Amino acid sequence: MILLLLNQAESDLMDILFDMLKGFLVGICASAPLGPIAILVIQKSLSKGRKSGFVSGLGATVADTCYATIAIFALAFAQRFIDAHKSLILLVGGVVLMLVGASMALKNPLRKKGKDVPSVSPRDFGQAVAMAFSNPGAIFVMFTLFAFFGLANDAPHTWRVAPMILSVSAGSVTYWFFMSWLLSRFRNVFKMRTIVWISRITGAIIVIIGIALFGQGLFNVVFYGKPII
Repeated sequence: MILLLLNQAESDLMDILFDMLKGFLVGICASAPLGPIAILVIQKSLSKGRKSGFVSGLGATVADTCYATIAIFALAFAQRFIDAHKSLILLVGGVVLMLVGASMALKNPLRKKGKDVPSVSPRDFGQAVAMAFSNPGAIFVMFTLFAFFGLANDAPHTWRVAPMILSVSAGSVTYWFFMSWLLSRFRNVFKMRTIVWISRITGAIIVIIGIALFGQGLFNVVFYGKPII
């Protein structure tokens, strides 16, 4: 009997470790696509250094962790909520991206160079969180990854969910750490004027994405008569 329990415990432990490995890979895969967050991390890493880029990546990790939790516990509810408020989400998300992108494009990232100013600020984290949550479609990306790695079939109301979600966060943190570190290594390769233009171009790209989202939401309201709330 004791031997049977030990074998069962060993089997459960291996299953948990395997699920954590898959969760770690989910976190990396969810962070990897080149989107507004990646553009923000690139801009922060090149203009302000590794710490700023990494802190921005941590903001994305917060959103990824929330989306992973929703993907396990409440995907159906989240899908109904998004379908019911899609126009509002597009309008608000578009405005958020336009504001963040405009701030990046208009601000000179080197204007404080040489002054006693910390390279990391809470604003770096806040911008990333706002941008990440402006794209609720990432919930479905997360769910697709969970299904692909075979995690969507696990019982959602057991204690095994906690290490799974933590492993997703760990994968996301690891990805942003190495990405910000790698980008910061190239920071000194670029001339200061080049960094300024990179900041302006990346900001403009985010503004364009925001305009596209806002335009889609406005189109749904004006031409399809969909309610905003």
